[in-house]
Amino acid sequence: MMLSVSRLYRALVHSVHGLRAAWDTEPAFQLESMLLILALGVAAWLPVTTPERALLVLSSVLVLGAELMNTAIESTINRIGPEIHPLSKKAKDVGSAVVFIAVLQALAVWGIVVWPLVSAWI
Repeated sequence: MMLSVSRLYRALVHSVHGLRAAWDTEPAFQLESMLLILALGVAAWLPVTTPERALLVLSSVLVLGAELMNTAIESTINRIGPEIHPLSKKAKDVGSAVVFIAVLQALAVWGIVVWPLVSAWI
């Protein structure tokens, strides 16, 4: 399979459409995007090593990726129909749990990296 510029461009366009759809319809995505921007600024400012900074950034970006996956799951389930079904509930709950786990790991990474800096100031 040959990788072409037009294929890469179409993939980029679809990705931008997905980001825009999530931004337009998901308040959680908007909030997490704003928190990501704040986290990127703080990570750039903190006196940490490059690997630590990478962990801070990547753990924060992972939360946004998890939210996008959760939005995709919810949209798919909603497309199937509005009736309540145990498997639909399970899919939505698991998608939500993915976001929750991503947030917990981001908080853990930030805590592990930033706590020594904070405790040194106290």
